[in-house]
Amino acid sequence: MEPGRAAWMLLLPLLLPLLLLLPALPAAAPGDFDPYRVLGVGRGSSQADIKKAYKRLAREWHPDKNKDPGAEDKFIQISKAYEILSNEEKRANFDRYGDAGESQGFSQHQHRQFHRFHDGFYFDESFFHFPFNSERRDNSDEKYLLHFSHYINEIVPDSFKKPYLIKITSDWCFSCIHIEPVWKEVAQELEALGAGIGVVHAGYERRLAHHLGAHSTPTLLGLINGKITFFHNAVVRENLRQFVENLLPGNLVEKITDKNYIRFLSDWRKDNKPHVLLFDHMPVVPLLYKLTAFAYRDYLSFGYVYVGLRGTEELSSQYNINVYSPTMMIFKEHIDRPADVVQAREMKKQLIDDFLSQNKFLLVARLTNQRLFQELCPVKKSHRQRKHCVVLLTGEGEKFAEAYEAFLTFAVANTKDTLKFVYIYNERQPEFADALLMDDEKYRGRSAVVILERRNNAGKIVYRALEEAWQGSREDNFILLDLLDQLRTDPGLLSSETVVADLNDELAPMFLIRWLYSTLDYISDCWDSLFHSNWREMMPLLSLLFSALFILFGTVIVQAFSDSSDTRDSPPSEKEETAAKTEKNDVSFSKESNRIPKKGFVEVTELTDINYTSNLVRLRPGHMNVVLILSNSTKTPLLQKFALEVYTFTGSSSLHFSFLSLDKHREWLEYLLEFAQDAAPIPNQYDKHFLERDYTGYVLALNGHKKYFCLFKPHRSGDEGGTLGSCEDYDASLHAEARGKPSCSPGSRSIKNKLHKLSFWMERLLEGSLQRFYIPSWPALD
Repeated sequence: MEPGRAAWMLLLPLLLPLLLLLPALPAAAPGDFDPYRVLGVGRGSSQADIKKAYKRLAREWHPDKNKDPGAEDKFIQISKAYEILSNEEKRANFDRYGDAGESQGFSQHQHRQFHRFHDGFYFDESFFHFPFNSERRDNSDEKYLLHFSHYINEIVPDSFKKPYLIKITSDWCFSCIHIEPVWKEVAQELEALGAGIGVVHAGYERRLAHHLGAHSTPTLLGLINGKITFFHNAVVRENLRQFVENLLPGNLVEKITDKNYIRFLSDWRKDNKPHVLLFDHMPVVPLLYKLTAFAYRDYLSFGYVYVGLRGTEELSSQYNINVYSPTMMIFKEHIDRPADVVQAREMKKQLIDDFLSQNKFLLVARLTNQRLFQELCPVKKSHRQRKHCVVLLTGEGEKFAEAYEAFLTFAVANTKDTLKFVYIYNERQPEFADALLMDDEKYRGRSAVVILERRNNAGKIVYRALEEAWQGSREDNFILLDLLDQLRTDPGLLSSETVVADLNDELAPMFLIRWLYSTLDYISDCWDSLFHSNWREMMPLLSLLFSALFILFGTVIVQAFSDSSDTRDSPPSEKEETAAKTEKNDVSFSKESNRIPKKGFVEVTELTDINYTSNLVRLRPGHMNVVLILSNSTKTPLLQKFALEVYTFTGSSSLHFSFLSLDKHREWLEYLLEFAQDAAPIPNQYDKHFLERDYTGYVLALNGHKKYFCLFKPHRSGDEGGTLGSCEDYDASLHAEARGKPSCSPGSRSIKNKLHKLSFWMERLLEGSLQRFYIPSWPALD
């Protein structure tokens, strides 16, 4: 028997009942079905009117509510009518041809036969997804509903503190109703543990549903650290709990035993965090504890002790643990005793949050980044909310251990709500230490204590440093205690004022590590998309991949053919070789011509109030004016050195060179330098050396169009101020007047050394890698 006939013989018993039912199917010509008449709306009705009529009729004729024998057929007609009229293309085809245009390409006879069959067996999404409207849906989802702006502005930032489980649902979705009991149970359970819950209604929040990548309902996904992960398993309680747990990083909680607890608790100095131990009789780490560890991972390190495990007896005995109730302990600088303990038969989230929020910091925390500085030393908002920070500026190593221990002992004995005791390492935060100690020789190589109060978020502080270096003696303790007592009644005791730069982030990972993590995350996302996303989402990536492969292999093929053609060519004659070499040299010269000076001298003009507008304020976009700061006494040597350093850059038409007289325009320069405080701090006006500040040798690259400048500070030479030998000789092409014996004033070589390495600074300027200081507007030069 032929294979095709055998297959039909096997399918015949299955098709026979269907063929017997065909005569009984309701037959209707295309012209007999009018969706406007079915919904009871006019041809000019809007989409809102059509949707309103559809919802009203769907409620009335739904088979679950209407017991009429023809209710099911009526409901199918209503659904089909709405499908046609809600789609503008199908509606236009029906208005024009009396048909929705679903079977184009068939003959009229075939179309009628197919339409009759289609009318009889109308399989649409609404047929399987019974339209249980919002009245039948559980109202518990309403408090979890998300909107696009709420998701972007609140949910995404909050996902860095807790994971979110989000459901995308819609009306008339039978599968959504099917998973509702499991969803409700899991949502309540996870919310009590500290996870976030969200619901997106795809019918009303299409923009958000599309942003999340949900193309069908129901869809479940997880959100953590701003990253979306889709749920692809069966919707049961265990799978959803495991899905949320898998969203969390794997190294949040460390398993602690008798062998590693001393090492774990001793890491407080390296991590700069208190360490938390949870003692429980559960063999696995509870999800509540993992969620808590994720929320407080920036402040605390977490460990878990399974008290029923062999190898934890010494640990439980040392800290006198009750093995029948969960116990949570926080250890700070002293690992032999906990700083705080909480014990309860059932650990609740609110209890844990209250306990941990009161113990987020060490007794004397080290300032390792700006965020920690802002939390421990907040800005004063009112007189009653005044808080002071007592800062120990010290170094690393055994040499400074005694001073630190004495400071820690003092902090433990004088803990108050209005005082915070912190310390920094001078080598790791040099700018912060220099701003407070002002390079005072008496503190060099020694520890110092400073009492400070932050005045604004821009870095302004008032402070007072102890007169002598901190050694931790009894006398030092008495002096510091006396100052703190006076500060309670006399806030003006902090008489010094300065501006400190933001602290360096000491614990930030290196660039290479951050790049590696980003690459792994991207590969993971692509791998997940390859197996679980539809091909429409993968088309941009596939297009990019095939384009790269096409360019790569196309280049290889073209190169192969060009090489083979070159080998087949006859060797060139001697004359052709000479011409080729000459042409090659010309090409090389043209590539480097943009850096070759066009003149034999450097054109440097003085920046005055006459040419100030044309040379700076109205400078063309993309052009910069490189200005040298000099005085009358240093004009000649500085201009000579400046010309030498910038001569190789005069080939660029976008660079202009000028000099500014410090004797005439000192106030203009100091106004600009106020916007570059971290690079060139302005001295206090009460300083006796304020008017003697030497700005000669400073170079400013001014971008007049974009209103910013780059700053070059003079090179500090080791022989400045000392006895110098002869002056430097200069290029004869640049200084024709120096053909004889050069004459120089005393210290001219020291002055010229201020512009040492200016050419390297110019290289970075052209690369665009220099720091830019923006100003609101250019001040008047007069």
